[in-house]
Amino acid sequence: MENTISFAWGPLQMSASILTTWGIMAVMSLVAWLSTRHLALLPKGLQTLAEGIVSVLDDAVSAVAPEQSREIMPFIATLWLFLIVANLVGLIPELHSPTSDLSVTSALAVLVFISVHWFGIKTLGLKQYLHHYLTPSPILLPFHIISEFTRTLALAIRLFGNMMSLEMAAMLILLVAGFLAPIPILMLHIIEALVQAYIFGMLALIYLAGAMQSQQLNSQE
Repeated sequence: MENTISFAWGPLQMSASILTTWGIMAVMSLVAWLSTRHLALLPKGLQTLAEGIVSVLDDAVSAVAPEQSREIMPFIATLWLFLIVANLVGLIPELHSPTSDLSVTSALAVLVFISVHWFGIKTLGLKQYLHHYLTPSPILLPFHIISEFTRTLALAIRLFGNMMSLEMAAMLILLVAGFLAPIPILMLHIIEALVQAYIFGMLALIYLAGAMQSQQLNSQE
């Protein structure tokens, strides 16, 4: 949403969305380091919280892709955590959710697109992976290719549209009602932010699991 230039150093220019994104990554990296620097068999403090979060995310991934959970868990968990923080950061005054910027959601969708093919090729090799685009008939090849790009586009636009409309709705209500109704708006923002993060991450998980499982089925046949 905020695409103005906030930092410029010669030819290098960075928008508010990029700065916020890098800030989120820095904070998440710091929290991850702090929670894992003194690992113990009996966790306490940040380690307890971190292990609880990892356990919940691992259960969610295992429910969709039990055989591939160990391999794709780090990517999906990181994506989920980033989206939750990025969607909620708009609650901080003077900050906007980077996911309300189409360039950020497009980058995330492209990352999912690349990851689907990367894990597919890594699992069964390039030849076997590409074979499923010709299954059950080579005539379907153009439709398979189109579906890959359309679902990537849908990922980017869905998250961008929902987060942008959420922020705009919150601002309009606050302009009309002032601060008479801050709590309902705050709760709506939190719930919607969590829902959108879950949907994006779950779709990415389904795409990854579907590609890898379809390849395994083809190889068994």
